[in-house]
Amino acid sequence: MTTAIIAGQGALPAALAAAMDAPLVAALEGFVPAGLIPAMTFRIERLVPFLRGLEDRGVTQVVFAGAVRRPRLDPALFDPDTAQAVTGLIAAMQGGDDGTLRAVIAIFESFGFQVAGVADVAPALVPAPGFLTRRQATAGDERDAARASAIVQALGAVDVGQGAVVQQGLCLAVEALPGTDAMLAHVAGLPAALRPDPTRGGGVFYKAPKPGQDRRVDLPTLGPETVRAAIDAGLAGIAWAAGGVICLDQPAMIALADQADLFLWSRP
Repeated sequence: MTTAIIAGQGALPAALAAAMDAPLVAALEGFVPAGLIPAMTFRIERLVPFLRGLEDRGVTQVVFAGAVRRPRLDPALFDPDTAQAVTGLIAAMQGGDDGTLRAVIAIFESFGFQVAGVADVAPALVPAPGFLTRRQATAGDERDAARASAIVQALGAVDVGQGAVVQQGLCLAVEALPGTDAMLAHVAGLPAALRPDPTRGGGVFYKAPKPGQDRRVDLPTLGPETVRAAIDAGLAGIAWAAGGVICLDQPAMIALADQADLFLWSRP
């Protein structure tokens, strides 16, 4: 079986490629992944010729990895077959990310490709339940994680975001279109007067897939930069839904967290 990584930006595609046996790497034009040279690039307007090119190379399975913003489409570049095939995708792009990704999966599956998830082809990137760090959560941290989980569930139900920060029961921030980095930077910049007494609990950043999300695509991803941002925000720890979040460069994440006495919790 030949597998293609349909890559976006960031470090995930390279980490995934390193865990696989010689995958073919293809990237959406303008969203080249870090540390990889794609064998193929494509545009949405020429999606059908690209899919036929994958077939010609013997690809039978694809896995999506990396960040992609919604590209601006040029009507003049559509070929007739693609124009017909992506009608549902273009309509879905007017809504939330989840609907868009479901439409993308449907197109690939309609061409006979098996769509796999990161956890299927590189399970080591998705931590099992438990604490990764020396520090573990206190009872107060556990309550904050539970509160943040409920908030993320509510956000995800309307296809908004996958993360929230809670300190002593108070929601300091939620993730929306600007993403995790912007959310944690916002928390770091909050005046002390707006935050609870840090000696009673520094707060928890929680991340999870959206309810009902197809976990083959767009799993939340954490990495060393996330840990640094959580440290800058003065948080006590990071928690996530076990089995539903990708962690990049786990040794670096753990080393940074242990040095700062911050916990990393793959929460059951």
